[in-house]
Amino acid sequence: MTEENKATEVTMHDPVKRITRIALIIIAIVFVWYVIADRLAPWTDQARVQAYVVPVVSQVAGRVIDVNVGKDQEVQQGDVLLKIDPADYELAVENARTNLELAGQDIGADTASVSTAQAKVVEAQANVDHLIAQSKRVFELEEKQIYSKARGDKARASVVKAQAQMDSAKAELVKAKQLLGVKGKENPKIRSAIAKLKKAQIDLSRTTILAPSHGGITNLKIDTGHYASVGTPLMTFIEVDNVWIKANLRENSIANVSEETPVEFILDSAPGRVFQGKVSSKGFAVSHERGGEIGGLETIENSAGWLRDAQRFPVYVTFDVDSTKGLLRVGGQADVQFYSTDSWIINSLGWVWIRLLSWLSYVY
Repeated sequence: MTEENKATEVTMHDPVKRITRIALIIIAIVFVWYVIADRLAPWTDQARVQAYVVPVVSQVAGRVIDVNVGKDQEVQQGDVLLKIDPADYELAVENARTNLELAGQDIGADTASVSTAQAKVVEAQANVDHLIAQSKRVFELEEKQIYSKARGDKARASVVKAQAQMDSAKAELVKAKQLLGVKGKENPKIRSAIAKLKKAQIDLSRTTILAPSHGGITNLKIDTGHYASVGTPLMTFIEVDNVWIKANLRENSIANVSEETPVEFILDSAPGRVFQGKVSSKGFAVSHERGGEIGGLETIENSAGWLRDAQRFPVYVTFDVDSTKGLLRVGGQADVQFYSTDSWIINSLGWVWIRLLSWLSYVY
């Protein structure tokens, strides 16, 4: 064997060069995969679980006499959360009724039936307002196909029934006012007394605070004896039937993502498990300036490096809440894999990647 052949053989079997060549090939494959996947099957770990977070406030002032819930307790629609001392408001209702009776005596009219009918109207109106507020959430979830059409029809029927009851109560009130006679109905004292009675009855109904829908109570920091001021938060209500994931995708990754794009996601609270969902909407605007207030100056942020940071936009993902029951925490982190292509090769790699991450979440 000549010296030249020996040198060639050593070169061919040089382990350092062989490892370097393999490493470069792997890096090239990963780079190509990254570029393609970032456009056709993007993935992000900048995602969090979100839900409607509602501060529970009182519309009337008074001392809290009963707190019916505890911290992090699940509640159903209509459950009593707390009660405010109704004594002052009951007295206000009684005074308003007395003033109405006195106004009626001045013109020789019987106002007792008006007082009773007015109370029924206030109760019916409160029931309608409550059902309409809850039905809006049901209709939103029905449009997103999270709730069935049957559940939406049930909500619509409840609203129609409540409105019919309110119309009946209003008709009784009109009838009671007609018994006062023309002179009684148009009398300024009678009209003022009826308005004050209505206000007193509404305030009395607001001394009991109810759960707006199915959800949970958190951040409870009050107890019996606390003085509730108007508009001051007393606890926090989180709705659990309308939960979504907000995933932040880079601007150059969002082009092929559209509504109904299927996704798979994992939760840090459920390692080893993969859940299915779909894109419900994409954000079309984000704030990029800290300044810009009226009377202020714009703030310009200078980039310190050669490459600017990629802008991210929110993508909202909905899913079957029942499949994640007991696992969701508002603010919890998630990883989301989007499947915005029909290529089975790219989708298969994404499928493997999200499951690999689900197992890695056991340790980080």
